Amino acid sequence: MEKVRTIKLERSVLADNDADADALRRELKQKRVFLVNVMSSPGSGKTTLLISLVNRLAKRFRVGVMEADIDSDVDAVKVAEKADCKAVQLHTGGMCHLDAAMTRQGLKELGTDGLDVVFLENVGNLVCPAEFDTGACLDMTILSVSEGDDKPLKYPLIYQKCALVLISKLDALPYFPFDIEKCKQNIRRRNPHSTILPVSAKTGDGMDDAAEWFAKAINNFRESK
Repeated sequence: MEKVRTIKLERSVLADNDADADALRRELKQKRVFLVNVMSSPGSGKTTLLISLVNRLAKRFRVGVMEADIDSDVDAVKVAEKADCKAVQLHTGGMCHLDAAMTRQGLKELGTDGLDVVFLENVGNLVCPAEFDTGACLDMTILSVSEGDDKPLKYPLIYQKCALVLISKLDALPYFPFDIEKCKQNIRRRNPHSTILPVSAKTGDGMDDAAEWFAKAINNFRESK
């Protein structure tokens, strides 16, 4: 006779989160707020890239940013000082990702009234954030040149999940053995439908194209039923 029953909670926890995420997406759709979940490894340049992108989009849209970290408010302060948007810092209490409930709480603190688009900078991690649906309208990831063109082969889930991949730090190409075309092939092995945009927040290369892509995505979201 079995003495101890082992109960697997992961499926139930994820199922509950998925239901909450779907409900949050419906609420955001009613409010016409386009939520973008930004994921990447630490040091990929998420915050710098977001500032560059937000300042371009702020000419046409009202933007909010939520910065998630285990601790500190460094990124939120940086965004508030350098970007034309509302910004709040979210502390995860040691957790390596955000889920739908945490995202909802962050949106409440940020305040979505009057906003067109909100960027959620998730915790720097290529594994956990990809496993939890935040309720975002768009999942995207940033892959920096300094990380290597083989990253999509090593961390498949995040690339399978993300409809948009920004290859960042193009200005560093002369210093790293990074093959953009090989990287694109590796990304499309995981997700053949993903949009891939090479950019450099430092030089501005590709940033106008990225801003235009987001502008179309936001308008399509707001116009769709």
